[in-house]
Amino acid sequence: MKRPHFAMLLLICLYLVTSVIAVWRTLATQSLDLFTIGVIPVVIGLLLRAEWAGLLLKIYIAIQTIAFSALGMTAVIAYQITPEEVKVVFKGQQISISLIVVVVSLLLLFQWWVALSKSTKAYLSRAEQAGPPVAKS
Repeated sequence: MKRPHFAMLLLICLYLVTSVIAVWRTLATQSLDLFTIGVIPVVIGLLLRAEWAGLLLKIYIAIQTIAFSALGMTAVIAYQITPEEVKVVFKGQQISISLIVVVVSLLLLFQWWVALSKSTKAYLSRAEQAGPPVAKS
């Protein structure tokens, strides 16, 4: 079995961690969040090198992109109304909005780069899994 390239391996690890956190959060809060729990079929597809995994990966990243764009637009509108109310606080520590924008943008760009790369398509390709074609004489 062909091993995934480094970027794909990194993405799979990121999604595995996200899956564990999603399951833990679902059990702790007793509520199902499809945005975070949706990563589980993506991880399974990537690990199994299923034909549908590439499409599911792109759909999942598109959903993330739309969600973060909507969140960003909401933050911009809220900032126009009450700038002093727009802040992100995690465990008592205020986090810079620009830092969040940079980190989220880099994560989304990395995921799109991996999803659209030729090596990912080759990794998920069934023809390559079967081996090289045999010439007929």
